[in-house]
Amino acid sequence: MQTRKLGNSGLEVSAIGLGCMGMTYSYTPFPEKKDMIVLMSKAIEQGVTFFDTAEVYGPYNNEELVGEALTPFRNKVVIATKFGFDIKDGKMVGVNSHPDNIKKAVEGSLHRLKTDVIDLLYQHRVDPKIPIEDVAGTVKDLIKEGKVKHFGLSEAGASTIRRAHAVQPVAALQSEYSLWTRQHELEIIPTIEELGIGFVAFSPLGKGFLAGKIDENTKFGDGDIRKVLPRFTEEARTANKTLLELLSQFAEKRNATPAQIAIAWVLAQKPWIVPIPGTTKLHRLTENNGAASIQLTKSELQEIEDASAQIKIMGTRYTEAMEKSTGL
Repeated sequence: MQTRKLGNSGLEVSAIGLGCMGMTYSYTPFPEKKDMIVLMSKAIEQGVTFFDTAEVYGPYNNEELVGEALTPFRNKVVIATKFGFDIKDGKMVGVNSHPDNIKKAVEGSLHRLKTDVIDLLYQHRVDPKIPIEDVAGTVKDLIKEGKVKHFGLSEAGASTIRRAHAVQPVAALQSEYSLWTRQHELEIIPTIEELGIGFVAFSPLGKGFLAGKIDENTKFGDGDIRKVLPRFTEEARTANKTLLELLSQFAEKRNATPAQIAIAWVLAQKPWIVPIPGTTKLHRLTENNGAASIQLTKSELQEIEDASAQIKIMGTRYTEAMEKSTGL
């Protein structure tokens, strides 16, 4: 697999990473731990070097899983994790980026990941109570101490990104980006391009919808986040099939799958964008990674642009309350 550099940071990762959240969080039923350890080793065999986790996934057990799986390959991989929440009685109870909490979170993450240094440390969500300059300054200190290599932000706005970057260079912004979630094209992507910051795109397959295996008849189990998302109501799934039909048309032309076209589209937007699709299935891992070898032409990208512009996506990506507080 090809590699990409996240902006001007010098941090080089596989063109497609692996989001590990769903292995223990948000997408029930969860698979066996041993199977996920095998999956991550297979990902490395396929050229994946970039793995994404967070303390709040579980909480904690996702980092423990990633740490156990990647310890034998530590010098070959880049591990990204996140801080920024209060966790009480095993549940996330709100944002907290107080410097003391950041330091505490990092110590916990280092222990669970079985590593001496975190390659990329994100603030998971902006904490309105703590100036972003204080957050960036705390991470800067952690970098000086050798506990962290690179600083990242997740779902931050343009002004926040600029303020943080002025204190400690931001290597990457992680936010949701796909053919059906494109609001960051207006202000965020131009801002990070100007500043030389990489973009890590989570949910490039729209939480699985753009892979083409979810329809209006799909039943989501208890604990599956999609059960409560406006974009995944039965009515929305029926309406949003139009976008799937578009992907399927291009997939047929390129002898590919809709998922591969969706990921290839993200890859084609900028050379410093790295999608991190998540999966718990080996055949999906192989399918997703196959997108790295698909280069959409300018005319194909324009066709997709023109056609998708006529499609109105039904349903917001999160509920209003989740937009304010979620750790996803």
